[in-house]
Amino acid sequence: MTTSIYRVVNPATGEQGAPYPTADPEALESGLAGASSAFRTWRRTPLGERRDLLRRVADLHEERAPELAAVMAAEMGKPVRSGRGEVALCAEIYRYYADHAEEFLADEVLPRNDGATALLRTAPIGPLLGVMPWNYPYYQVARFAAPNLLLGNTVLLKHAPQCPESALRLAEVFADAGLPAGGYTNLFLDNGQVAAVIGDPRVQGVSLTGSERAGAAVAEAAGRHLKKVVLELGGSDPFIVLDTADLDALVAEAVVGRMGNCGQACNAAKRFLVSADLYDEFVARFAAAVAGIRVGDPMDEGTAMGPMSSHAARDVVAAQVADALAKGAVAVTGGGPVPGPGAYFQPTVLTGVAPGMRAWDEEVFGPVAVVHAFADVADAVRIANDSPYGLSASVHAADPADALALVDLLDVGMVYVNESPSTAADLPFGGVKRSGFGRELGRLGVFEFANRKLVKART
Repeated sequence: MTTSIYRVVNPATGEQGAPYPTADPEALESGLAGASSAFRTWRRTPLGERRDLLRRVADLHEERAPELAAVMAAEMGKPVRSGRGEVALCAEIYRYYADHAEEFLADEVLPRNDGATALLRTAPIGPLLGVMPWNYPYYQVARFAAPNLLLGNTVLLKHAPQCPESALRLAEVFADAGLPAGGYTNLFLDNGQVAAVIGDPRVQGVSLTGSERAGAAVAEAAGRHLKKVVLELGGSDPFIVLDTADLDALVAEAVVGRMGNCGQACNAAKRFLVSADLYDEFVARFAAAVAGIRVGDPMDEGTAMGPMSSHAARDVVAAQVADALAKGAVAVTGGGPVPGPGAYFQPTVLTGVAPGMRAWDEEVFGPVAVVHAFADVADAVRIANDSPYGLSASVHAADPADALALVDLLDVGMVYVNESPSTAADLPFGGVKRSGFGRELGRLGVFEFANRKLVKART
């Protein structure tokens, strides 16, 4: 495993900030000991106080939204307008768990016919490690931290190396909200240290959002030490168009579903499967809309799409697109990097992508949409399921019943009908196959790292 270097490299300009050193052995031990000590107190803190803490965290996100959005823009290129939207979603998540605290953590009575009383009590399990990515620096943390802090677990957070400022701002938010020391601890770790933390007996579980490779490494370490793990990995989500009564509205939905966050979302619509009789018109209108996206400085309020997160990320997407074009695919619009110092990539629509091309076999994590025609519903389902991933899918039809008929045929964890894949505080999020396992958000998010303790008594 290689050492991670924590440094802001502005993807719009290439400007580099000062490096942040990874934790030394003393800092690492202090973080582990602090989380373990804080757990013993935090788990016994009255639920009302834990609930109120989450509300203060939500308030601070809203108060600091402009600052937090500016940090994201400099670290990974998210336009500030979109960044404020992400921060608002985080506030909703923290407030959602606060609002449902008593409901989610109430004892669940189990019916018995032997005269005994039985119930399930939801209890915390201990310090947890979160390994978080760069594409949503605050949201990914919120969906892990909010339910677990409510439950009474404590959090150790290893953020992406390119997001040290976001990581530090989040630690300040929790401290300023009044969370006791050790309740939430930011750690700048290299990969070897991550493995060591997972193996530490004080740590009881790990949640990772990231790549397949990172997920496999974390799952291997967690399995070796018999630790609970939740993984949210890649996706190559299909956007299936059966028919439509409003093609313009459908195209607008498709643009949002693919190009939001510069296409750097695990659950973005990445493969567009369109009925053959709509295919040509859809491609023409979709490509025109994609070509009209305003790409520019992420600090500009009018920018719809900033640069990709880094030059390295842009180069991966450029290689995937170049491979497809060399093998016969067509770029209806876009098709390559934007010249200049930033990590910009042209919003792109590809057709003619086929098996054996990287853009068919791999997740394309950038502003590139791949459009296929299908002959009938069976063909659409076959193409949709021909992927190692299974995060989400969307199905679009003039009659919602036609779309709903496909739900049970799609090998994914989430299906959206007549809307693009999205996220919300109250909806569980997660996939199957190589997209990972476990669920975050909603009621299910409370129970991933919980002891569902059976209590049975005769009275």
